[in-house]
Amino acid sequence: MAVVEDRYRGKKEYVIVYGELVTAARYRGTVTYQEIADIMGLPLTGSYMGSQVGWILGEISEDEHRRGRPLLSAIAVGTSGLPGSGFYGLARELGKLQDATKEEEHRFWLEEKAAVHDTWKKQLKQSE
Repeated sequence: MAVVEDRYRGKKEYVIVYGELVTAARYRGTVTYQEIADIMGLPLTGSYMGSQVGWILGEISEDEHRRGRPLLSAIAVGTSGLPGSGFYGLARELGKLQDATKEEEHRFWLEEKAAVHDTWKKQLKQSE
């Protein structure tokens, strides 16, 4: 049963945002919420932007969790360079994070971000 109801699954926005996240993960990068909003054709600020970006990131991360991979939204960050509260809320709903202090949340995020980078890292060709 889905934690996040379908809104973007199966739509082009999902595929485009997913691809942007995977590309950033392959190069050990991050993607800002504003960049995701721009990809989706949303305003770059405001509560509507925040709710829609959060929604699509929730769908993507839930789908990744079902596939046994880390939460891809760990590399999506706000202007502070950190994930928003929705990231931690979803992690709790999926059973990946128990009630935690701010320090424990931060440690979880760093570990999840590292796991995303490791999962999607670009494989370097071996020289012969």
